[in-house]
Amino acid sequence: MKRLILLGILASMVLSPQKPTGEPEEPLMRRMPDGRTQAEHVLQDDHKKATEDVRKLVAMAEELQDEIEKNDYHVLSISAIKKAEQIEKLAKKIKNRLKRY
Repeated sequence: MKRLILLGILASMVLSPQKPTGEPEEPLMRRMPDGRTQAEHVLQDDHKKATEDVRKLVAMAEELQDEIEKNDYHVLSISAIKKAEQIEKLAKKIKNRLKRY
């Protein structure tokens, strides 16, 4: 009986997946050739994308402001509504990207 238990334990140790030694456990903790971690690269890319998206957001908001100012006070064009929806989507995209970290 003891032999069966030991055999079962040994078999489970052999068949269980083992992590290679010397490598970090998480893939984002791996070092890149320049010495930074993969997580740092991801953060840097996300920062660049967020900066670009914020610039687009500001430009779209200024366009919307100009469009609203040139229309009458009681008339709003469909393009202004669509632009406002695009601004909202872009703002949510930025917010979700920033919430990840």
